[in-house]
Amino acid sequence: MKATVMYGPRDVRFEDRPDPELMKPTDAIIRLAATSVCGSDLWPYRGLQPTDEPTPMGHEYCGVVEEVGRDVKTLRPGQFVVGSFFASDNSCPVCQYGYQTSCQQTEFVGGAQAPYLRVPLADGTLVAVAETPDAAFIPSLQAVSDVLGTGWFAARAANVQPGSTTVVVGDGAVGLLGVLSARQMGAERIIAMSRHAPRQALAREFGATDVITERGDEGVARIMEMTGGLGADSVLECVGTQESMMQAIHAARPGGHVGYVGVPHGVTLDGQQLFFEHVHLHGGPAPVRQYLPELIDLVLDGAINPGKVFDLTLPLDQVAEGYRAMDERIAIKALLMP
Repeated sequence: MKATVMYGPRDVRFEDRPDPELMKPTDAIIRLAATSVCGSDLWPYRGLQPTDEPTPMGHEYCGVVEEVGRDVKTLRPGQFVVGSFFASDNSCPVCQYGYQTSCQQTEFVGGAQAPYLRVPLADGTLVAVAETPDAAFIPSLQAVSDVLGTGWFAARAANVQPGSTTVVVGDGAVGLLGVLSARQMGAERIIAMSRHAPRQALAREFGATDVITERGDEGVARIMEMTGGLGADSVLECVGTQESMMQAIHAARPGGHVGYVGVPHGVTLDGQQLFFEHVHLHGGPAPVRQYLPELIDLVLDGAINPGKVFDLTLPLDQVAEGYRAMDERIAIKALLMP
């Protein structure tokens, strides 16, 4: 098969790769219905995360089961499934606490920007849809596999409650779906921080009540002005830079919560400063598997349409164009169709 491989900064190739095979009896092979470029893929693309060797890319996926290992009990060929970017057994003590990305047997699921994918720990990692979904649902189910699940975790980690005031730092796909998540959880006021008109419009469609363009200290001052000097109950940090993290922490009220899901790059925290902020910090790699059944149902019931974050659809063999469009902020998120 042909699949996506990153050789270095801005060097993405679609080239011959071995077809995936069952390596363990708990594996499954799926034929992808869709895949996509994640904002985190842009870190190595921009040279901000080293690429030491040619690396198969992609970790967002949904599709149809082609083959299962002999120890797989809950899945069968022909089922449509959605999975997470970390494989998990979904049964160890850590999984039972709801943190499947830290499963005691966890493996990263990579190489999904391809027609076929091997998924380890298939019984625990994949969630089957009752019936093969209509094609119109594919973009939203693809969003569930990472960016919606991550935005949802950000809102949960930030303790979004009915009637609360929530700030979302970051207007990429995760931030925009953090807005949607906060709305679903009942936040009364949702302030999106964005400077880009198309993203501002989508944030409002997803439930933002306010949009502000200021960043850094100016952004914090604007939040304080809008909240009567108090700060927000909940802040979702969906970028991963020093500025975005400090903006999130400073925008929270005393006793407020910050949910951080932006993959950190160059982020350091001053312990003494943090001590006097009096905020809760909770984040990390989103345990998307915890939320898959609920989010799949919301999509198939028509309650949400997270697939709207895909504003560029390309055939998989044009994956390099998807990276370029997202890098240059021409597109919010690229959907790739095998």
